[in-house]
Amino acid sequence: MDTGDFDLEQFLPFRLNRAAEFIALRFAAAYKAKYGLTRPEWRTLAALGSSGRMTAKEVGVHSTMHKTKVSRAVFSLERRRWLKRTQHQDDRRVEYLELTAAGSTAYRELTMLALHYSAEVASLLGEEGLKALSSGLTAVEAAMVKRRR
Repeated sequence: MDTGDFDLEQFLPFRLNRAAEFIALRFAAAYKAKYGLTRPEWRTLAALGSSGRMTAKEVGVHSTMHKTKVSRAVFSLERRRWLKRTQHQDDRRVEYLELTAAGSTAYRELTMLALHYSAEVASLLGEEGLKALSSGLTAVEAAMVKRRR
């Protein structure tokens, strides 16, 4: 197999992942500095804050995180008293997770931080760049959903 024509720098999955990492790492530095949160903790908090009550499995699917990362994040957020667990009344194997009042407050504060960061990124890209990126991502997402069928 001849790999001479392969250019990693132009390989779409590599470029998408690298761009996502650049964006995510800068935001991660902001919420880590302000709240001491890890990425899985932020993603768990964000999933619960935006969707409401969920199981750990649902958080993992929503956030595309492995169950061990979700479990550690849940434990940490519970220790902060930002999250509470309740068991399903008929099936004790199922636990629901939801934010406490303190967790909801933290989530609202973090969404403000996220909105400011999003505006900063949008400003860096400019209106045309943002439209192009949005259009490209929509095309990728639609193609991947179509392919799964």
